[in-house]
Amino acid sequence: MVNHVRIPVAGARRFLLLSLALAGVAAACQSKPAAPPPVSANTWAVVNGHEITRDDVEKAYRRVDQNAQPLAEEEAFAAKLAVLDDLIAQEILLAKARDLKIDVPASELDTAYTEARKNIPEEAFNNELARRHLTAADMREGLRREMLVQKLFEREVSSKVSVTDQEIAAFYEANKSQFNRTEDAYRVAQIVVTPVKEEQVTNRTGSDATTALEAVTKYRMIMDKLKGGAQFGEVAADFSEDPQTAPRGGDLGFIALSDVRKYPPKLRDAVLNAKPGSATAIGDARGFVIVVVLGKDTAGQKDLGTPGVKDAISQSLKNRRELVLRSAYANTLRNGAVIENLIASRVVQSQGKVPTLAPKAPGVK
Repeated sequence: MVNHVRIPVAGARRFLLLSLALAGVAAACQSKPAAPPPVSANTWAVVNGHEITRDDVEKAYRRVDQNAQPLAEEEAFAAKLAVLDDLIAQEILLAKARDLKIDVPASELDTAYTEARKNIPEEAFNNELARRHLTAADMREGLRREMLVQKLFEREVSSKVSVTDQEIAAFYEANKSQFNRTEDAYRVAQIVVTPVKEEQVTNRTGSDATTALEAVTKYRMIMDKLKGGAQFGEVAADFSEDPQTAPRGGDLGFIALSDVRKYPPKLRDAVLNAKPGSATAIGDARGFVIVVVLGKDTAGQKDLGTPGVKDAISQSLKNRRELVLRSAYANTLRNGAVIENLIASRVVQSQGKVPTLAPKAPGVK
């Protein structure tokens, strides 16, 4: 048994046309409480004193928006509120990275930027940036922020997760039957997006597409994240609409070859022909499923002395623990943050009406 781990989707750090404030002041009157400094109408949220503006949201939205047809005003605004929430979460993590003096050296960013662009023709790259009203500097900054967050998690989460030999042995004994296969098997993970409201949503963000348009938009956002190097298990835990597998990072476990061959042709071929670690998307009017083959296990009985078994169990246990610790770490930071989502408050006050907004950034249609 080999490669029983979540493998980052091939092409990590490819260019993702991607995805992707308040200090008090002393009052003039001694008897009056301190008042916060004013913020402009262009400020949509304030996180630990750092302003997130409408322009920031618009730019991030244009990185991930791939709709061929313009959305209705309410639909587009709802999507931008979701982008704002992502920016709030990211700003909390970036603030922690600054506190820990985590940085991305210019040479490292240059390397990542070059890798991101290597399969994109110059003309196509420039045309796409122009279409989205973005610059190369915008892309580099987005990439830098993503790399900072990843470095933070590597330092504060991944490096602190460990598994003992006793835990590995206990897992093997409790799951011994899984290591005795009568035929070859594939370990598969999935992300599911449907155009209907789910009875139960178990992903970490509460995300649920309820219309065909929402499903397409969400699917494209997910693919952008995967192409940008996000871990499949993390994206599945955040956004998959399958209630059984979302909490496990989309992991379906091992599926026997005979069962894989009974799948619908497109799904069957996606599993049988996939390069381990690369995502394959299948979609129609009923929704989308994105699958990744995490590894293949051959027929026969394995024990802890079989090459790859111990390492695979160790990595699988680490992945599970890291998934939990990463979520808890991010939520702990958020608990300690001072957040004001100003635009959300305006929406509530207007009973769901899209509020009057400040002018868009120059040149944006």
